[in-house]
Amino acid sequence: MSGFVEVFEVGPRDGLQNEKRLISAAEKIALVDLLSTAGFRRIEVASFVSPKWVPQMATSADVLGGIKRADGISYAALTPNMRGLEGAIMAKADEVAIFGSASEGFSKANINASIAESLERFRPVAEAAKGAGIPVRGYISCVVNCPYDGPTPPQSVAAVARELQAMGCYELSLGDTTGHAYPSEIKDMFRAVRDAVPDARLAGHYHDTSGRALENIEASLQEGVRVFDAAIGGLGGCPYAPGAAGNVATEAVHQRLRDLGYTTGLDAGILEQAAKMAQALRSAETTA
Repeated sequence: MSGFVEVFEVGPRDGLQNEKRLISAAEKIALVDLLSTAGFRRIEVASFVSPKWVPQMATSADVLGGIKRADGISYAALTPNMRGLEGAIMAKADEVAIFGSASEGFSKANINASIAESLERFRPVAEAAKGAGIPVRGYISCVVNCPYDGPTPPQSVAAVARELQAMGCYELSLGDTTGHAYPSEIKDMFRAVRDAVPDARLAGHYHDTSGRALENIEASLQEGVRVFDAAIGGLGGCPYAPGAAGNVATEAVHQRLRDLGYTTGLDAGILEQAAKMAQALRSAETTA
């Protein structure tokens, strides 16, 4: 196997959002600026959600305003509603993301809405972003297992994927939020989604709770997936998925892809520096 595989860096947003110590905008900016020299095409750096629910992201506008934007990189922000989209536009995010769930239990815990309600909430956001010329990415959580509902039927993932693609999402990131999926389950899920939306551009987003994230990436590659989300230093977790570990580490994904014969366009030396910086942010929390 060979060819290019893109790693979408989500550490500055998805990775840091669950850290207990409030990390300053300056620290986040320093991390993003270093990552911007590693060769990424896309970096998720902000989330315009209510600071009441995710206080770590309260400095998102400051981060987007303070980073040294590199040519050829799209700096992304999460936007759950119209207010969030307005904030992202004001902060000059290059693209935005909406995030739904394939399970009712997680949808209600994460955004206090049923799946159907969440999709209705996203429609005006996607339409307004489209009108503003801003690309929209779609996240789908709990694509294999849910901490509240148990196993997620692949058809449920396919149904949400169909709706998000119809809204105009240019890519759908399918997430093993609990981090307990097996490669065979990942394959079954992707096949169901491709049956429903055969022309959709798909990405994998795997937490490494059970240590199978890299195996699940290999399984996804066999299904034709060529984009994977990852967080530098393995940062992350999910406040609404009890026990979920961090995202699969960017540096580990890069190395595994290289071992399989793929290219990523990333600089391993800079990834190592960024991983140390990310872990230092976490260490500062544990010693504070």
